Amino acid sequence: MSLLGAPRVGVLALQGDVREHVAALESVGVQATRVRRASELDQVDAMVIPGGESTTIGKLLVTFDLLEPLRKRVRAGMAAYGSCAGMILLADRVLDGTADQVGIGGLDITVRRNAFGRQVDSFEGDIAFSDLSDDAPLHAVFIRAPWVEEFGAGVQALARVEDGQAAGKVVAVRQGPLLATSFHPELTGDNRIHELFVRMVNR
Repeated sequence: MSLLGAPRVGVLALQGDVREHVAALESVGVQATRVRRASELDQVDAMVIPGGESTTIGKLLVTFDLLEPLRKRVRAGMAAYGSCAGMILLADRVLDGTADQVGIGGLDITVRRNAFGRQVDSFEGDIAFSDLSDDAPLHAVFIRAPWVEEFGAGVQALARVEDGQAAGKVVAVRQGPLLATSFHPELTGDNRIHELFVRMVNR
């Protein structure tokens, strides 16, 4: 743990919604650190993998020599939260990925990349989400989002799409110290998912 017992949460700062995640984490009272190098990863207690473009982030993880150190930390039990592209990177199995797709792994899930369609098919909607600090619906922003096709016995489904052709599809999961969402809570100002993640880190 970092000084004074407060967790230091890293945000992977290679591409994507880095600034928004840093602001959300700081708003719930933790120190957020941008991580671009293995030496910076060594200084944090947990990691957020932001939304962005999963193949681009994967290539940059290799370029910056961060892929194997991140895999090692996750395998060792470090708490991690992935939103959208972050969910894809934390998934053990990816459908509709590219030939050179790489990932961090750790979540016993199969995700379908760009499952909801292209950029023009992006949408917003309210969903019910388990384990939050209250029962109010969560407003979710889906941008070229994945969904979870299958998940192992140790994975808890926390949220599903409630309407439309994708009704019933799982869009948030938790497995031990790992959390992932198909959508972007960092864009809405509702920081309850970041609060949930910090509670997971503190445990």
